[in-house]
Amino acid sequence: MVAGEFLPEQHVLPNSTPDGSVTEANSNTGDDSVYKELSNGSVHITLDPKVLEQELPPPDEKEAMLPAEQDNDALETRLYWRRFVVLTVFSLYSLVNAFQWIQYSIIANIFTEYYGVSNIMIDGLSVVYMVAYVPLIFPATWLLDRKGLRMTALLGAGLNALGAWVKCASVGPNLFWVTMTAQIVCSVAQVFILGLPSRIASVWFGPKEVSTACATAVLGNQLGVAIGFLLPPVLVPNTADDKDLMGHNISIMFYGTAAISTLLFLLTIFVVKDRPPLPPSKAQAVLSTGPGEDYSYKQSIINLFRSKPFILLLISYGIMTGSFYSVSTLLNQMILTYYPGEELNTGRIGLTLVVAGMFGSILCGIWLDRTKTYKLTTLIVYVLSFIGMVVFTFTLNLDNLLIIFFTAGVLGFFMTGYLPIGFEFGVEITYPESEGTSSGLLNAFAQVFGIIFTLIQGQLTTDYGPLSGNIFLCGWILLGIVLTALIKSDLKRNDVNVGNTNKGQAVPTELPSEKAFSDIKPESCSLPHETSI
Repeated sequence: MVAGEFLPEQHVLPNSTPDGSVTEANSNTGDDSVYKELSNGSVHITLDPKVLEQELPPPDEKEAMLPAEQDNDALETRLYWRRFVVLTVFSLYSLVNAFQWIQYSIIANIFTEYYGVSNIMIDGLSVVYMVAYVPLIFPATWLLDRKGLRMTALLGAGLNALGAWVKCASVGPNLFWVTMTAQIVCSVAQVFILGLPSRIASVWFGPKEVSTACATAVLGNQLGVAIGFLLPPVLVPNTADDKDLMGHNISIMFYGTAAISTLLFLLTIFVVKDRPPLPPSKAQAVLSTGPGEDYSYKQSIINLFRSKPFILLLISYGIMTGSFYSVSTLLNQMILTYYPGEELNTGRIGLTLVVAGMFGSILCGIWLDRTKTYKLTTLIVYVLSFIGMVVFTFTLNLDNLLIIFFTAGVLGFFMTGYLPIGFEFGVEITYPESEGTSSGLLNAFAQVFGIIFTLIQGQLTTDYGPLSGNIFLCGWILLGIVLTALIKSDLKRNDVNVGNTNKGQAVPTELPSEKAFSDIKPESCSLPHETSI
């Protein structure tokens, strides 16, 4: 008979007579005499206390384990103040990388004039970020898993600074391909940046702050996009009649970015470490005590692609984030179609979209830390993003910029606020797989959808106007809602943190001796059920 199978039998206890009455127990009787072979002629029961003790669930969260390889020692955890410094430095160099992504697209008409190229070439400076990410994500996540957080962060910050300095050498009407080369370097840096928020949050922050920390890390990237919408139109005004002045303004923007990127690279060298001396949560403590040599990156990828909930999340996350990338890249063209000469307001609309999303990210992160309602929150935010996209689409041509500011803010609040929710949901349903691997795959799908959506929506906008391109996105976001509703929510990491690792297993809940000596009434000692080993 296996543990956990219940058979109805008469329960005969020590110190009882055949008729069921209880006699006084001898206080000098040892444990071995209590657990002995009992017989009244009709029922025969053998109780082995060692076997029963093995089947008991862990008494508290300290013994919660995933594999059975862990010992019974208490898992010690601690939070360090350094976690806030690590998070701040990462968020800042992620900000600069995001700024370098969008700085061309928001003033696309100025760069087409300066370099003498078409809109599609300037769009390519944005798309290259997405193209580079897809083939490089697998070696990047392998590096994160094998070499750790510090090495990955140094590569991201270092390449980001290098790309910024190469841009300084691209100031010249005939140097478009130099600026493209620099943007490629920055896009490679992005591969070592986008997958880190969930890793930093998991290895440095406690279970009650992990979602907020992840949202804050994503916030840095969003703030970079916001500044990328705001500053370039201010730093590089449209001076089509004076290309020398235009080139001077572009160089100021490039050199300023390079100086800040270099400073942040130096800070990364001194600040970022792989992990704290002691883990911040039980979930990390369980993982950190596991044998590292048994880890297989290939098997981790296979496990993720075998998970149906994660596959559904991959597609739905890719649709939402790809839509955001497409809207951000083509915002200049959409706004200027209906409001010619409004480059400054176009940047401010983009700023409104992203800043509203930053508030959405933080609020959603705090909400998840308090409630752990990952699927419900994801679904609600997805539905509201769809509504925001529909409203934005059909109010774009009303000849009223105030309405555009409002609808862009609503759209950004939910669409950008979705990004950290998707990261954290992915980590929950794929635990104990690496956070970097799951986040990397989510970002890879986001880049693939971003490339497809940007190219198709850009062509639709050029040929038929912004309305057609936005309706195209609305249809895809609607599909994303359906896929999100199909995701099965299984919060594995949260189960470990609360000690709920035996969910779904049938285990004894008490020892026979406990029942015999604490719950027995003098009138009767017969029990309807027992656990048979």
